Amino acid sequence: MSNAALYTVAVLIWGSTWLAIEFQLGVVEPEVSIVYRYGLAAGLLFAWSAFRGLSLRFDWRAHFWFALLGILLFSLNYILAYRAQVFISSALCAIAFSMILWMNIVNARLFFGIRSTRQVTAGALLGAAGVLTLFAPQIGELTLSDSVFGGLVLAVLGAMSASFGNIASQHVQQHHLPVVQSNAWGMLYGTLWTAGYALYRGYEFTYDASPAYTISLLYLSVFGSVIAFGAYLSLVGRIGAHRAGYATVMFPVVALLLSCLFEGLQLDAPTMAGVLMVVAGNLLVLRSSPGRDVRPQGVVRIRKRPYML
Repeated sequence: MSNAALYTVAVLIWGSTWLAIEFQLGVVEPEVSIVYRYGLAAGLLFAWSAFRGLSLRFDWRAHFWFALLGILLFSLNYILAYRAQVFISSALCAIAFSMILWMNIVNARLFFGIRSTRQVTAGALLGAAGVLTLFAPQIGELTLSDSVFGGLVLAVLGAMSASFGNIASQHVQQHHLPVVQSNAWGMLYGTLWTAGYALYRGYEFTYDASPAYTISLLYLSVFGSVIAFGAYLSLVGRIGAHRAGYATVMFPVVALLLSCLFEGLQLDAPTMAGVLMVVAGNLLVLRSSPGRDVRPQGVVRIRKRPYML
C-alpha cells in the first residue's frame, strides 16, 4: 500500500474515533473499555497471524520493545485520553492531541538525530494555526475551571505518551520487526497493563449491553485499532514519526466534516479558513524531504538486525 493510502486510512478512521469514544463513556469505567478494545484487537491480530502463518516468535529484546510500545501507545495513552474526555469535549481533546506533531518533531531529533526541515516546521505551524482557527469558538467560550484544566493536562500527557510510543514503533521497525506481529504483542501487553491498573483501582469489569456501546467497541477495536494503527505505524516506519504525526492535525478536520454530514453543522468562513490552513500545512509536511540526520559523524552506529528467533 502506498504512503498516501496508509495516511488516508489512518486519518479517515481516527478522525471518526473521537466521536465513537463518546459512546464508550458512562456505564463502563474507561480503563475497562480499553481492556475490551485492545484485548479484542490483539486477539484478531494473533488470529490473523496464525491464519497467514506469520511467525510470532521473537527474542527478549523484541518483547521489551513490544511491552514498551504497548504501555505507551495502547495503554497509558488511551487511559489518559479516555479520562480527559470525561472532563473536556472531544474537540478540546483533539486539539491537545494534535500536539503530537510537535512532540514527534522534538523526539525525532532527540532519539534519532533527525532535524526537521524548514518545510516541515512551516507546515506544522500552519497546521497548528488551522486547528486553533477551527475551534476558536469553543476556546473563546471555555471557562478554565479546575476540571477543565485537569482534563487538558490529562490530554496533553496522553499525547506525550503517544509520541513516545511513535518513537518506540519507529525503533522497532528500524530493527526489521513486522508491524502486524509487533502490534499484536504490543496490544496484548497494553491490555494486560491496563487490566492490572483497573484491578489495582478496584474497577468492576462490567459491560454495557446497549447497541451504541457494542457497535462503538467493535468499530474502535477493528477499525480504530487493528486497521488504523497498522496503517499509521507502517507510515511511521517509512517516513518517520516527525512527518507521520501530521495525521493528528488532520483528525479534527475529519471530525468536523462528519459533523457537517450527520449533525447538520454549518461551515462558516472561519471554519473554512481553518480547514484550508490545515490542508495546506499537510501538503507542506508530506511533500517535504525526510529530514537531516544531525548525529556527529564520529558516533559508531550499531548495525540494525532483527530481534527474531
